[in-house]
Amino acid sequence: MLGSAIYRVLSADSNNTILTASHKELDLTIQKQVYEFFGDQKIQQVYLAAAKAGGIFANNNFPADFIYNNLMIQANVIHASFLNNVKKLLFIGSSCIYPKFANQPITETSLLSGYLEPTNEPYSIAKIAGIKICESYNRQYGEKYGIDYRSITPTNLYGPGDNYLSVESHVIPALIKKFHEAKINNSSKVEVWGSGKVKREFMYVDDCAKGAIFVNNLERRQLDALTSKMCSHINIGTGSDLSIRELSEIIKNLTGFNGKISYDESKPDGTPRKLLDSKLINDLGWRPEISLEEGLKKTYSDFLENYV
Repeated sequence: MLGSAIYRVLSADSNNTILTASHKELDLTIQKQVYEFFGDQKIQQVYLAAAKAGGIFANNNFPADFIYNNLMIQANVIHASFLNNVKKLLFIGSSCIYPKFANQPITETSLLSGYLEPTNEPYSIAKIAGIKICESYNRQYGEKYGIDYRSITPTNLYGPGDNYLSVESHVIPALIKKFHEAKINNSSKVEVWGSGKVKREFMYVDDCAKGAIFVNNLERRQLDALTSKMCSHINIGTGSDLSIRELSEIIKNLTGFNGKISYDESKPDGTPRKLLDSKLINDLGWRPEISLEEGLKKTYSDFLENYV
């Protein structure tokens, strides 16, 4: 989803020549394929948005898949970039890298300061590893070879191209699909996982894509002034959050469902709250543009056009 959004934004500039490959053409978990792909191309910059991602159910039930696939993708792409003289790379992290009970809003320095949320710990560890790979390559090879590998930590994303598969989807696409199908089937009730009390921050994916490109294009001195060699990632968020109950009501009204909402408290809630402190990127001059209400309308329109 985010990779497609980055592609859309970069494609608007005719000066950019963008190289992509589908999963069928290139399996990023297979080192030989990745090395051959990079060896055949003359790549100047890499946006590493590829990942195996999913919601609570998928993370909780397929932990080996999440840690293996993500570690392989990251290690293969970053090392292949280095071997083929790619000077600039941007790694896309995740807000789940932070401890389950981190102080709110969560600053970049909260990384590795406490225990992770158990339901997505394997994915979180893989994403932390990706950030640390970038930092380690910068520390060892930055001055000698002129490489500049950066990382961002986006908040929860949603928008066009999201995953609506029931067992793999994140909360917004899951709720959109549930409420829409309940309306079509004249159901009297929609069941939502968890208590609904936990709070989450959400960003429209095109905003995040613009934020990623903004960070990648910053002068090195600007980034160095606000980060350190071993805490170099930048949070990208909206600065506000809401409860899953509030979100459910918004999506219920958006889809036109008239029934009731029930909450299954036997299902996991995940981290109680996960609001990012985005002061660093705000101080650098960037802020998101699309409100949650506008973004959800765009997302539901995309769902109706492409998934129904």
